[in-house]
Amino acid sequence: MTEFTVDVGGRGVRARTVGEASAPTIVHFHGTPGSRLELTFGDEMSRQRGVRVVSFDRPGYGLSDPAPIGLSAVARDSEALADHLDLDRFAVFGWSGGGPFALATAAALPARVRRVGLSGCPGPALEIPSVREQLNDNDIQALSHLPGDPGRAAQIFLDGNRELLDAMVSVRTDPDAPWVEWMWGASDPAVITEAPVRRALFESFAEAMKQGPDSIAWDNVAFVGPWDFRLSEVSAPVHLWYGADDTTAIPAVGEWLAGRLPDAELSVYPGEGHLVPFRHWAAMLSTLTGR
Repeated sequence: MTEFTVDVGGRGVRARTVGEASAPTIVHFHGTPGSRLELTFGDEMSRQRGVRVVSFDRPGYGLSDPAPIGLSAVARDSEALADHLDLDRFAVFGWSGGGPFALATAAALPARVRRVGLSGCPGPALEIPSVREQLNDNDIQALSHLPGDPGRAAQIFLDGNRELLDAMVSVRTDPDAPWVEWMWGASDPAVITEAPVRRALFESFAEAMKQGPDSIAWDNVAFVGPWDFRLSEVSAPVHLWYGADDTTAIPAVGEWLAGRLPDAELSVYPGEGHLVPFRHWAAMLSTLTGR
């Protein structure tokens, strides 16, 4: 395992790699909130299969310098990371809030991204009827400022969810705090009882929140509002994995995305929720790299 910082226009982006440099590579985009530590539970599995996994903190998460977050802006960060590592061809994988950033990277780098994996990926809320119906008044107010004033939209998202976000920050150093149940208890009660899963989620969450909750609001600006790229620009094959009981990213979103991507395959797991990668990472590695 190697950690390093990439300079992107004077801004530091913290990254982590596991596996040999010569191995087939997956660039991972963490969830919201999340960090470069999100897939540590799968480190040994990746090494055993001869796969290299590269992950990095989006701006304001973990050890990456803060900056406004946008889908195409993060795609440019991933391009700088790939250049730094001399990655010619690679797969991308995004879990939860990381999914739209993985798609944006595939759209921006069609000659380099060979395959895309998405698990529990959200969609552009205003374009999907079943998701639009779930928006609250704060969401609608924030979205009304997009795309013209993303900073104002981020502030409204932050203010409207301040109580929850402050609570999340306050428990980030306590592995026994109930934040796991807050986030995934409804859809993944069996998965979060497993000690390795809880430990991986806690370590990634604690790292993610080191600089506070602002980056969560900026993530929402990026993917809840209008997306700044077209799905038709994603030429690589896309594999979508959803849990049938997911209450965070409902399977209808996967159906919507699959119907608009040029080359997409959707799998829905009965009886599972949002934490699908923690149960199916081996199969996902195989799908994305053939290993």
